[in-house]
Amino acid sequence: MNRWIGIFICAIVGLALLAVGLVVPAHLRAVDASVLGRAGRGTSSLVEHGMALVREGHIGAATLLAQAATSQQVTDHAKLSTSVEILKGQHPDWEEWGAAGPNFEVTTEETNSPAQAAKGFTDIVIRQRNREAILKKLESSQNPLIQRFLEFRSVTNTTVFPPSSSASGQALDAALAIAGSLVQQSKFSPVFSNSVYSLAQAAVQGAKTESFEQILLDLMSLGQRLTWDQLTLFVAPIQDPEVLRLQSNLLRKEVAPLPVLFSAVELSQDSAAVAHYLVEFSQSGPADLATSLRYGAGGVSEFVKLNRRLSTSGPVRLIGSVGPMPDVLAWMSDLTWRAPMAGLALKWALLLGAGLMFGIIGHLAKPTVSELERPLQVRGIHIAREILFALGFLVVILLFSEPFLTPENQKVEFPFRLHLPTVGSVVATESAGTKPTLMKQNVNLLPLVIFFILQGLIYIACVVKLAEIRRQNVLPRVKLRLLENEEHLFDAGLYLGFVGTIISFIVFSLGVTTLSIMSAYSSTSFGIIFVSFFKIFHLRPARRKLLMESETFSGRTSVAPEQTLVTAP
Repeated sequence: MNRWIGIFICAIVGLALLAVGLVVPAHLRAVDASVLGRAGRGTSSLVEHGMALVREGHIGAATLLAQAATSQQVTDHAKLSTSVEILKGQHPDWEEWGAAGPNFEVTTEETNSPAQAAKGFTDIVIRQRNREAILKKLESSQNPLIQRFLEFRSVTNTTVFPPSSSASGQALDAALAIAGSLVQQSKFSPVFSNSVYSLAQAAVQGAKTESFEQILLDLMSLGQRLTWDQLTLFVAPIQDPEVLRLQSNLLRKEVAPLPVLFSAVELSQDSAAVAHYLVEFSQSGPADLATSLRYGAGGVSEFVKLNRRLSTSGPVRLIGSVGPMPDVLAWMSDLTWRAPMAGLALKWALLLGAGLMFGIIGHLAKPTVSELERPLQVRGIHIAREILFALGFLVVILLFSEPFLTPENQKVEFPFRLHLPTVGSVVATESAGTKPTLMKQNVNLLPLVIFFILQGLIYIACVVKLAEIRRQNVLPRVKLRLLENEEHLFDAGLYLGFVGTIISFIVFSLGVTTLSIMSAYSSTSFGIIFVSFFKIFHLRPARRKLLMESETFSGRTSVAPEQTLVTAP
């Protein structure tokens, strides 16, 4: 009766620990949606930020945020869309220029009409009348960076653009006009402005011009897809020319929808993190980034900073909605957000505890041994087995519950090419060739780790079994027979290695996941290494000792009767 009560208690505790452990929103290669919800609490939502832009007159930017909010069905998205449409009707030109408007005069009748959507800023500047008007306005500026821009018009050893003095120089003039307009209205961050000045100064003084021209090319590319109002807000958080290049390539290649990319940059104000995330996860990243917009500025910032995929596990959400679990989930989300490693350690400890409870249940459920096998029972050895079972249970649960354990190479490669509006051919700025990345090598790391852990657990199980046999209260020759009886257990690492190799080859042939030949062969290799180490350094010395003890014991038993006969009267 006491045994069944113990089994019942351990089952309840084990299931409770398992449920709570699964609810902890901490993952190895993903960020949970509940953590983003906690990070976004108290920060500006997508709709709130859009309404702030409406009040400031940034209709073009607010339009993109309204489109993103509608696509994600963010709360009160209709309110933002209605406000944008009302202000558009009152001030049609604000969609293109914003309430402040530019400080230069351009003609837009040819590029925009009430029946058409706002055009990109590049489409306006590329026209000769507008381009000349902007450049003339820039000539009166005392800004040192703008002066370097104008001096660059006399450079003839350009790499990307035809020189300004050539027949095709209108493209370079347009790019300089776009960059100069942004500088004149202080739309560059101080750090980015200093970087551009250094490159422009070097280009004017006769150094290589490619880096500076790349910046002009990227700004021109952004201007093709963004209005002046959108462009000024989009480039404001950029701190580095490399980030500008990535953002222009992301827009050019349409890796993510424009409303999603623009909204993510606007909410997080971290253009570098957004760009690097989309480059790293070009396939799943756009959808995950769009989902993160539901959690406000804090959620988006946390998401792109962690640079992981988004997890919205249905079973975990279901467990977290039962009974007191919502409060537990809220507390766990707060802990994981503030201390991710602590949340992960707590999750593993809970799952390990659940496995230990189930291991104890297995021990209690074992039938009582017969009188013949009582000498084989070793006191306390079951504790080692239960701990080993708990470790194996933890590994299995993590394999089935952890999202995105198998890494995927989603990194996008950009060919660095742009079709200029006034140039009939494609201008190449760099070689389109790509170098092998470490990501392709890391694809096979997870199978190697899994095979290594499984082989390690089998190795520990063999060591525990060997220690148990050595401590059993039987004759040495019986222990030798018991070791022979466990030969299949001692070779289990080899069997697992062969099975792992076969499964890996099958998965590789079917193309289910990114496994390589190296992963397949590593399974058998680990099995050979672990089994050989165990048999050479553990089993062989133990057998030798038992053989000596057995021979010594049999010698004593055979000599004793002879001595008795000799000494008898």
